[in-house]
Amino acid sequence: MTYCVAIKLNAGLVFLSDSRTNAGLDQISTFRKMIAYEKPNDRFMVLLSAGNLSISQSIREILQVEQLKETPDSPPITIWNAKSMFDAARVLGAAVRHVHDRDADALKSSGVDFNVSLIFGGQIKGEGMRLFQVYSAGNFIEATPETPYFQVGESKYGKPVLDRVITPETPLDEAAKCALVSMDSTLKSNLSVGLPLDLIVYEANTFQTDKVICLDENNPYFNMLHNSWGVKLREVFDSIEDPAWNGGQTEVPLMVRGRSAPLKKISSPDEKLI
Repeated sequence: MTYCVAIKLNAGLVFLSDSRTNAGLDQISTFRKMIAYEKPNDRFMVLLSAGNLSISQSIREILQVEQLKETPDSPPITIWNAKSMFDAARVLGAAVRHVHDRDADALKSSGVDFNVSLIFGGQIKGEGMRLFQVYSAGNFIEATPETPYFQVGESKYGKPVLDRVITPETPLDEAAKCALVSMDSTLKSNLSVGLPLDLIVYEANTFQTDKVICLDENNPYFNMLHNSWGVKLREVFDSIEDPAWNGGQTEVPLMVRGRSAPLKKISSPDEKLI
């Protein structure tokens, strides 16, 4: 499995992915799941992938040359000449369908589902930043101010901190920290996600970035974050009062189904609940 997260902010974009593709007693593989497409002063785009590795690698290769034609006489649209990120996402969707048409039946005959999930975001000169989640059918949805981030892969462990912290106004560095905490929570709870991590932070309207980082087990910042997050969580947990079972004057009583009354206890096989 994998875990990838991308965040769209007023200030820019944050992309983070792990690199583990297999997790077992004697087989752990590492492959990059992030790729950046950059044409300085014109466009900057990032693709994150989760799911079947052979499918995602095929899509990445085909995306470089995939074309869309609005009419037989119109010039082809590629990710390199698309006028908008929406059109670039359409090209990506076409690449997904291309690989599906080519490989899906053969995979199905071998008992393998066509399984791929993608996050694609960036900025093309002339419009604002955009972020999309692309499904295995090639269709996609776009991030909004109400939903400013996307996750693919093992998303459930890292979602709570994103929901509590991320808004469109969140500063870039703070969002990068939040993404790393989200990843650390996932690493802690799921062995199918693992180091090293790839991180890209993009500042709006720059069309390039030098904040492209690979974090491994020796990275001092990630080690500090991992240790600090665990310690601070424990401190906050310990600071919250335990449930009050006997209703003291200064205690908050534990409510059951909106009432202070206890649940009925069954003490014999013949006793009825109601």
